[in-house]
Amino acid sequence: MHRRTLTAATTLAVVLSSMVLGATQASADTSRPIAVSDADDTVVDGPHQQVYFSDRSQNRIVVADYSGKVTATLTGLPQVRDLELSPDGGTLYAAVQGADKIVAFDTATLTRSAEYPTGDRTIPSRLAYADGKLWFGYGDQWDSGLGVVDLTAASPTVTLDLAAGHDFATPPELYADPDNPGTLVALDSGISSGPIIVYDISTGTPAVRVSADKGGFYKDAALTPDGQNVVVAGPGNRALTEYRLSDLEQVRTYPVASEPETVSIAEDGTVAATVLDTDDLGDTYVFSTDPTRPPSVRNLSSNWMPWFGHSMNWSHDGAKLFVLTGSDGSTEFHSVDAPRTYVTTLTVDAPATAARAKPLTVKGVLRTGLALPAGTPLTVTRTDVQSPNGKVLGAKPLGAGGKYSFTDTPPAGGPVKYTVTYAGDASHAAVTASDTVTVSRAAASLTLNNNGKTYAYGADVAFTAHLGTTYTNRAVEIWADPAGADRPKKLVRTGRVNSKGNLAATLDMSRDTTLTAVFKGDARYAPRTVTATAYAKVKVSTVLTRHYKTGRIGNTTYQYFHKNTDVVCTTTMSYYKGRKQRIQLQVYSGGAWYDGAAEYFALGTNGKSVVNLGHAGQSGIRARVRSSYVDGSSGDKVNSTTHGAWKYFYFSN
Repeated sequence: MHRRTLTAATTLAVVLSSMVLGATQASADTSRPIAVSDADDTVVDGPHQQVYFSDRSQNRIVVADYSGKVTATLTGLPQVRDLELSPDGGTLYAAVQGADKIVAFDTATLTRSAEYPTGDRTIPSRLAYADGKLWFGYGDQWDSGLGVVDLTAASPTVTLDLAAGHDFATPPELYADPDNPGTLVALDSGISSGPIIVYDISTGTPAVRVSADKGGFYKDAALTPDGQNVVVAGPGNRALTEYRLSDLEQVRTYPVASEPETVSIAEDGTVAATVLDTDDLGDTYVFSTDPTRPPSVRNLSSNWMPWFGHSMNWSHDGAKLFVLTGSDGSTEFHSVDAPRTYVTTLTVDAPATAARAKPLTVKGVLRTGLALPAGTPLTVTRTDVQSPNGKVLGAKPLGAGGKYSFTDTPPAGGPVKYTVTYAGDASHAAVTASDTVTVSRAAASLTLNNNGKTYAYGADVAFTAHLGTTYTNRAVEIWADPAGADRPKKLVRTGRVNSKGNLAATLDMSRDTTLTAVFKGDARYAPRTVTATAYAKVKVSTVLTRHYKTGRIGNTTYQYFHKNTDVVCTTTMSYYKGRKQRIQLQVYSGGAWYDGAAEYFALGTNGKSVVNLGHAGQSGIRARVRSSYVDGSSGDKVNSTTHGAWKYFYFSN
């Protein structure tokens, strides 16, 4: 619940050492999940570049680096609450409410270095380091009080009941600063009439210096860098309030859009705060030391939630702001890279469609918490097919109210993107936005021949694409997509068409194939794609064996078989996995051929299928047989239906 900083000398040493090592380029804001379920307090350890989170519900302290990556977990700390870092950064103190003690850790090794029992059922929960002593708030509701661990003693001692006559409604929230020794600030936050109390601790025994009721129910507070003022979040109003410790008079307010929840102050006096943000308008505020300037507002989480404990801190050098947000059982760690700069948002509104070589208007608005003056330059870039890397159209001035507009005449058709950029300055973040216009183009003429034609297996066929008039692009691609999942679509020819507008590609037709011709368009003619599908037969032959002679019956050649000799039919066909050939048998009778049988037989991997057709058992029988590939019925659909030649045979005695 405190402003966690090192002494000025230590902080300066850290900054100087980083400068000697060399400046590093600023990184972008980051967010990442972190395994913290209920952060009661957050402390930044500058010398070791790490952040500590007291996870009360998980009884542990989670240690993470500045990116939010968890590097260690300190366990066995039942209901751990407040954390406090010693001025030299060497020791981390934790109020372990569920164990009635304060535990110290060596920050270099993250090992326990000491424990300070505070007494049975004291349940310490709040801490502040001041004048070599560790002050703590303890107890529950009206049985609360102020205690101290004297770390300067040879054997540190614990003293309770040091509230100097005040009856705390809840354990006091405590704040102290090395730059204002002898002073301890206590907030009685558990009741509406709870005061802010400034104690004089210079003698070692607290005495009330000044006390004032400021509305109680304080959510969080932080001391200014000089230790002379305190900034308080709450109660219930839409502002944080800064009070002077000498008399607790108000010196400044920090207006916010909803109830303030947490506050942290950087070494240069920059105040950061989080708010409840029920309307999702912005949850994190950063206030300049100049009271006339508006706050910089960020919306780190779209889900509003009551903030848990003190969940926001500046980095040790004030360059970054660390914020925890949580919802639906998860917690996000946010590292804000340039918290003092004002967030800028930019819109670009271009027409959805436009005509080529005709003027169009692009407009938009640049919004920021600190208004930019009219005339602020915005850089505009146009990206199209003629300028794929973008062409800068120059600077366009910002108008009144952050609005701007400009006209342009796009020389090229197709998608035309207008990108507007504000470069940013010391107070404003850079921002870029864009919008795309679909600019009309003429239709190109493109054809592809041989659509629907069927070819013999293995035929070499020339497919010709013809391109009509275009502007600059005369290139065409020809793609072939053979039937079957085992052969992917591939580019078979690409190049410029000839003087007649033609580009040809020759294919070996072993399968049905879909050809695609592609013209990718240019600045004045739109892309065009056309297709043609050509079909390929299979290669099939049929051989009959075991005959004893050949002869003619009429004009037809027959193979002669004895009536009791089986006819063996061997089919050879273009192979494809799972393919079957169809045997069709017909018998001649009364001057006509009649179907006798038809059946499918699988091909071997060598493309052959051997079928025994049997024998007639009597003489004078005339028959014929053929092998066929039937598209879709022969086990695949990669070729067109193909019938082999009839083979004629005759049974004799």
